[in-house]
Formats: sequence, C-alpha cells, structure tokens
Amino acid sequence: MYVSPERVPGASTILPLELVDRATGSKVWVIMKSETEFTGTLIGFDDYVNMVLEDVTEYTMTPEGRKATKLGQTLLNGGNITMICPGRGPEDEQ
Repeated sequence: MYVSPERVPGASTILPLELVDRATGSKVWVIMKSETEFTGTLIGFDDYVNMVLEDVTEYTMTPEGRKATKLGQTLLNGGNITMICPGRGPEDEQ
C-alpha cells in the first residue's frame, strides 16, 4: 500500500519493503496469523516477505499463558505473517 506524502503532513515516501529492509540486522517481533509470535534478528527477506531470523524465540499461546521456546535460525513464510514490529518483542510489552 502506497500513501502519498501529500496526504499525510510531515510524512516522507517509504514503501513497505523499504521499511522491512531498514530492519535487516535488527531485532524484530513477528506476529503470525496463528497463535504464534517470533522474535529474533532479521537476517534477510524476499519480495514475498519470507523472512530468515536468527537467535529466535517462539512464543505460543496456551491456556496456561505464553510459552517461550528458543530456536536457532528460522524461516518464516510471508503469507502467514500478520505484523512485523522492528526493534521490540512481546517481552517489551507492559
């Protein structure tokens, strides 16, 4: 989705893939369509926003609460991603 900078005062033109590209090498929080979330360092992505993360923590929602599982390097399917939050994770929520 492209938003013209003329329509938003003070905004600059940035495309979604540019924003994801700026997060490469940084910590990201990825929320999936399922009850699963991931945090890790974004290593790379493609035009479909398939993402490779390293130093990953997977968070799954259970009836007892959020369960964290440490993983190594992980490939996430871009078609299952709902939201990407650069620079933070669910552990940063208050």
